[in-house]
Amino acid sequence: MSRWLKQIAFVLMFTLALGACSRMGLAYRNLDVIIPWTLGDYLDMNGEQKGWLNERLKEHLSWHCTTQMPGYLDWLDRLQTMVATNQVTDAALQARALEAKQAIAETAREITPSAVELLQGLDDTQVAEMNEAFAKDQSKRQAQYLKPSLDQQIKERGERMEKRLGDWLGPLNATQYQRVVAWSNALGDQNTQWIANRVHWQKQFSAAVAQRHSPEFPQRIETLLVERERLWTPAYRQAFAATEAQARSLFVDLMAESTPEQRQRLLTKIEGVKKDFSDLKCLKAARQS
Repeated sequence: MSRWLKQIAFVLMFTLALGACSRMGLAYRNLDVIIPWTLGDYLDMNGEQKGWLNERLKEHLSWHCTTQMPGYLDWLDRLQTMVATNQVTDAALQARALEAKQAIAETAREITPSAVELLQGLDDTQVAEMNEAFAKDQSKRQAQYLKPSLDQQIKERGERMEKRLGDWLGPLNATQYQRVVAWSNALGDQNTQWIANRVHWQKQFSAAVAQRHSPEFPQRIETLLVERERLWTPAYRQAFAATEAQARSLFVDLMAESTPEQRQRLLTKIEGVKKDFSDLKCLKAARQS
């Protein structure tokens, strides 16, 4: 099941330069928006809550597989066509990214009622544990992404990107490598705005959960899960727009410099994801019904 969820995350964020060029990509790879069941990482649920959660998760995954997965396969077809016909352009990537964001929003909206019910059932001890876990998460990320010097942050970001790209394209040539270095430099201290915005969101989430029995709570959670961008800090909103543009530019340039072998490797990888989806029993059942 976890592999399926990771594949879903990949599909939704691939257009942002293989799911690695933006902090939205990081969020969705961790599935803390698509499926907010990672709350289990932040609090200790009792047996009754875990049993309820597992049943709801099965229902949501079934819904997701039968109603959303066919659209993902179509989306992957469009992505393959872009690569195969050498039509990886800024406009095309913007279109694929918009489609992915719409899919994310639809899934987030579907699971919001269950998230509301789960959160309303938490006791004060569990809420305190969640807030403590948020604080630890913030400290860990600050140590990993902000403590190093800016030069080191830029270097490490480029290295992470090179590794991820290597998985999908194979080894980068010298021109491609230099383009990744330029991309990482262009993002500068983007880590600062990303982490500040993450903290901002977590604080709003904690404030909402503190008032989980109020009539406004369901709407506040829907906004937090489905319309996250409305709650971004102004600085991060600006930084994210620039980050997305840089991601698209990087991917366009990398594909323009790609070899036939690299493009074939990418097409094969995408085909593999399609096969994983097509082989899902729930999707086969939906097609036969």
